[in-house]
Amino acid sequence: MKINSSRHIALVSALISYFFILSIILYLDRSNVVFVVAAPIITGILVYVITATLIKRFIFDKIKAIYRIIYGKADGKQRAQPVLDEVLLQAEKWESTRQVEITNLKQQAQYRREFVGNLAHELRTPLFSIQGYIDTLLEGGLEDPQINYDYLSRADKNLERLTVLVKDLSAIADIESNQETMEFGKLNIVSTVEEVFSLLELRAKKKKVSLNFNKNYERAIMVTANKDKILQVITNLVMNAIHYSNKNGHCTIEISDAPNHILIEVKDDGIGIATEHLPRLFERFYRVDKSRSRNDGGTGLGLAIVKHLLESHGQTINVHSELGVGTTFSFTLLKA
Repeated sequence: MKINSSRHIALVSALISYFFILSIILYLDRSNVVFVVAAPIITGILVYVITATLIKRFIFDKIKAIYRIIYGKADGKQRAQPVLDEVLLQAEKWESTRQVEITNLKQQAQYRREFVGNLAHELRTPLFSIQGYIDTLLEGGLEDPQINYDYLSRADKNLERLTVLVKDLSAIADIESNQETMEFGKLNIVSTVEEVFSLLELRAKKKKVSLNFNKNYERAIMVTANKDKILQVITNLVMNAIHYSNKNGHCTIEISDAPNHILIEVKDDGIGIATEHLPRLFERFYRVDKSRSRNDGGTGLGLAIVKHLLESHGQTINVHSELGVGTTFSFTLLKA
């Protein structure tokens, strides 16, 4: 499409001017033939030139510029990417980004609702149990020595669970708010694992799960870390392995050397975890088995604490699992 209508408009304007001047002259004076013929022609030519120039300069040049922008033409050459296509592409990207943000906000809102619900359940269960045992004792159970001891013991266990839960929540809150000062030093990761094995030996024997290294580490393997926090990380991972291992199962720790890091893997041959649960495994109170007893499932904060403690060391936790085969948790620490 070519825009050259300025000439047509100017020509029409000149013709109108010609006939208009001619009519006036014929009406005023018909005696001077040269004047009658020449004056309208000269006037029409002037009107044509002036009109064409003005229209071209102030109207059609602007229209042509807009036309070139819209259809992607500049200086007679086809532009590689039309402006309108760019605008549409940016609009589509903006819309896509907003949709992702909306989806993330909805997901976060869902996670918050689940967290509040799970927290309420975790607090309510031991509190209601303690209240029930105490009410029974107050209603006459204190007179029976056996009931007295049994119910007080049960109340004490629930109170201990409540204390652990509050302690774990407080630990996560401190880590997230960076209120806890963490000191780093040289740490022998082999002796740290041996210390964890010693602490959890009775628990493992009760479940008939063996705790061992994948091989004999004769030399110390030094890393830079906070001993107490890494001890807690390994303890939580080994407890998790014991809890979900099969009877007569194995929890094995393997330590590997990398260029700048030491890789620690905690493996079990237990029930495994389905793939769809892995992305949310380190959320607070997230449980793979929704029907599992809360008393049997711990506080639901162990893996969340592991994640936060390793992030405070500038490291991450990874998990690989297969149903019926087992689960492997792995993380790295900087070499000392």
